[in-house]
Order: sequence, then structure tokens, then C-alpha cells
Amino acid sequence: MKFPLYIVFAFSILFLSFCEKENKTVHPVLSKKEKSQIADRDSIINYAKKYLGTPYLYAGNDPQKGFDCSGFVSYVFKNFDVSLPRSSNSYKNLGVALAPEDFKVGDILVFYGYKDNTIVGHLGIICEADGMHSKFIHASSGKVNSVTITALDTEHYTKRFYKCIDVLSK
Repeated sequence: MKFPLYIVFAFSILFLSFCEKENKTVHPVLSKKEKSQIADRDSIINYAKKYLGTPYLYAGNDPQKGFDCSGFVSYVFKNFDVSLPRSSNSYKNLGVALAPEDFKVGDILVFYGYKDNTIVGHLGIICEADGMHSKFIHASSGKVNSVTITALDTEHYTKRFYKCIDVLSK
């Protein structure tokens, strides 16, 4: 009786060795730096556009209450694990200024304040790149008083333009 039991056991091992093993895929854990390099520029703009019409609110960084310009920029990029300053003036020394022909969707436009051309006072995210004819999405305290899209080549913004920086490429 021992003999048939060995045959059943051997058969079982042989059978199991031919069964397909479960293929487990291991997903690597990405650092914030690696995630920011993966961040798709178009996805950033699509996400930002969800907030078109959100009211302007001084010092605001909450879509339920409203945004100011730096609150909007930092809120959008934070969704893609890109940490940016909360104050527009902190952008004065951030990054390297790009030449207009190098502007890309997702780059950040930095402007002087409308009263003082030595202090950074406004920010926006390029949503259509075309050098100094680009369009950008931003939280405006102007007539629209909300998140809107504006052409860079309007006199109001051209004369206040300080620089454009890329915060996504490393």
C-alpha cells in the first residue's frame, strides 16, 4: 500500500511544477524628485484648468474659498508632488530665467508687482507656449477677479514681465 501513496505524492509534485506561477509585479517607490520628472506638463495644465473661475482671494490657497496667484501655483504643483514657495516674492531668486523661445507648457511666469517694479508680485503657469505670445493661467485680482487665462503679450503683463522658469526639468 505504500507504493501507490508514493506515486500519488510524486504525481502531485510533478503536476504542481507545471502549474503557472503567479507573476507579481513590483512597483518601485518613487522619490518626490522622480515624480516631478514624470509629471506630465499637459496633465498639470488640465488640472489647473479645473479651477477656472475660482474666485480670487488674497492669501488664498483653497479651491473652496479662493486663490491668490502664488496659492494657485503652489496648489496646482503640489498635486504633482512638486513643492513650490507659497509667496510670489520667493520666486525672485528661484530657477534660471529661460529665453522666450525655450518657454514650455507648465513653466512659471514671474512678474513684478504693478506698483513696484523691484518686487515680484504675480505668477502664472504657461498653458500655451509661444514665447512672449504665450498664454498663462493664473489667479487674477484684476477685472475678472478669479482664475483665468490671459495672453502674455498684453501691455499690462509685458511691461511687468520679470522671467520664466522651469520647475519640472532637473
